[in-house]
Amino acid sequence: MDGAIFLQQVVNGMSLGGMYALIAIGYTMVYGVLRLINFAHADVMMVGAFATLFLFSSIGLPFGVAILLTLGLCGLLGMFIDRVAYRPLRQASKISMLITAIGVSFFLENLFNVLFGGSSRFFSAPDYFNSTQTFGQIIITNVAWIVPLITVLLLLAILWLLYRTRYGMAIRAVAFDVNTVRLMGIDANRIISLVFALGSSLAALGGVFYSISYPTIDPLMGVLIGLKAFAAAVLGGIGSVTGAVLGGFILGFTEVVAVALFPELGGYKDAFAFMFLILVLLFRPVGIMGDERLERSRF
Repeated sequence: MDGAIFLQQVVNGMSLGGMYALIAIGYTMVYGVLRLINFAHADVMMVGAFATLFLFSSIGLPFGVAILLTLGLCGLLGMFIDRVAYRPLRQASKISMLITAIGVSFFLENLFNVLFGGSSRFFSAPDYFNSTQTFGQIIITNVAWIVPLITVLLLLAILWLLYRTRYGMAIRAVAFDVNTVRLMGIDANRIISLVFALGSSLAALGGVFYSISYPTIDPLMGVLIGLKAFAAAVLGGIGSVTGAVLGGFILGFTEVVAVALFPELGGYKDAFAFMFLILVLLFRPVGIMGDERLERSRF
């Protein structure tokens, strides 16, 4: 593989990694405040893809408007899921919330299977995203550079929210000790709902970008993508927003470049990402940017 092909695969890997990163942020933020692996998160991504397709293709809204409405709708969906499924179990065991999360995931998958059928649908998007730019021997589609750019900008915006605003301070306080936050008169449920709304909106955006790049969607599309995004969050350090983005980029890069280096193993491309995850966690169980002191204090 020559240098031009390698750079081409690097660009493709960064684009895929950006999609994983957007979804992984939601996983890591929810885990940070509730210590919950929200398995329904990936299905919110699927809802975002279907909602955008419906608003753009069926209703005829401009694509940008469809995306903005989808982000708002999925943010509300995340808050609704928290209010109905998770909030009544705040004081229950973690395994109860985990089982509930799996149940919500199955419900969303089957609901959309009934509404839209189980067959794949073509995701139509404006031609601009698939237009190409040529740099020497490297050919880059617009979506390939838009996704990493937006991912980095959103990471900076989230870090600003977390470390420069009162809501961010409240989110970090809830993540550190929710019971003390309640004693100080802060509405923890409101802060947790904000986290669900933010994470669900980012998952929807990740689903839209993934559907543009791989333009077929179905009700089960979030299963494997969600597992990879969760792996990215664990790889980067579960509970760390920056780590989730870093893990997403690393996972996407590994998946694409490994197949380019070993094309005869293309059928095992999904295994490369998880093998890399296992190797990293063998030497650093808390992930790349995880804090071992915090992990020890939680148990």
